[in-house]
Amino acid sequence: MTKPRRRKPIDQWNGESIPAGQSRDVKLAVSESYSSMNVKIPIHIRRAEEDGPVVFVTAALHGDEINGTGAIRELIQDVDFQLLRGSVILVPVLNILAFDRHSRYLPDRRDLNRSFPGSANGSLASRMARIIFDEIVSRCDYGIDLHTASVRRTNYPNVRGDLSNPEVSRLAKAFGSEIIMNGKGPAGAFRREACNSGCPTIIMEGGEVWKVEPGIVESAARGVRNVLRDLQMLDGEPESPDYQVIVDKSTWVRAERGGFLKFHVKPGDIIEKDQPLATNTTLLGRERSMLYAPFDSVVIGMTTLPAISPGEPICNLGMLPEGTKPSQIRRFRREEDGLEGQVVEELSTNLVVVEPCDEAAQLKMNPHHQRESNSHSGTGESAAAE
Repeated sequence: MTKPRRRKPIDQWNGESIPAGQSRDVKLAVSESYSSMNVKIPIHIRRAEEDGPVVFVTAALHGDEINGTGAIRELIQDVDFQLLRGSVILVPVLNILAFDRHSRYLPDRRDLNRSFPGSANGSLASRMARIIFDEIVSRCDYGIDLHTASVRRTNYPNVRGDLSNPEVSRLAKAFGSEIIMNGKGPAGAFRREACNSGCPTIIMEGGEVWKVEPGIVESAARGVRNVLRDLQMLDGEPESPDYQVIVDKSTWVRAERGGFLKFHVKPGDIIEKDQPLATNTTLLGRERSMLYAPFDSVVIGMTTLPAISPGEPICNLGMLPEGTKPSQIRRFRREEDGLEGQVVEELSTNLVVVEPCDEAAQLKMNPHHQRESNSHSGTGESAAAE
């Protein structure tokens, strides 16, 4: 249920006026350090001459997820990024305390992205969340929040949003990613609470922590531009793939045995039910078991660590909608030969991906080889790292 909103004006920031048609670099004090110094978030505000929507674009809500930081820096420095109407609030690093520690979490070990809308009298995380809500979300009509996978994982670029909200659905589809994951997000998450407050917000997930990856940066910057074009805030035609898939269910396929993996798929691959995902081997390379896809799916995310123990997540698979044929999507991507294919190849360089051996040959070579069952950690976004 949407709560009543108290809006703040975009043309005033800490007593400083930002007239239409101008840009300003401002800072938002969110806390104090142990040495009593103010901790401030650097923010770039850009306004068009004509009134229109106000959109925030944020990154590094988890302090180690900096692909979005690279994308927002690119937008700020792009001389062609000229608004036709409305305003944007660009925040390269939202969680400055975690960023300074190369950490996902705040110094109090809390997750800022589980602390919204926050409280002025709560924990460090809760107080920061409240300030961010009051000073950024309260000024905006729409929001885009940029994320990556968590540590030792990588994500193929995908957009996430509550598609039951028509304005969120509009943003998610306009962003132009191949994969849209439908869901409200975890309790206390930034985008979920922003939506609850009346500011439709989506997130993009892509790439790894501690990196600024070219294909992910380009995907994120393109997506932001696409949304602004859809809102008639930016000139030009949206750039989007030939198809989009809405994923209502996802699951992590987990290891049943310890060992060293040989991967058979890569992030972004479109795969079929029972297709081999990875072979579990001993340190000497002897095959122990194999993981298989439980349904037709897209590989949303993967571990980047081949050494695993029982129960560890291997692949995050998004179930393809009924009637969607993997072969048809693969054909679209081959014909497209654009950014999406480039990103698949870039992300695969972080993994050694090999063709699976014939299972019958494996059984002949190793009678102890078995087909590994696919255990899941649940469905939907609760199984993914946001």
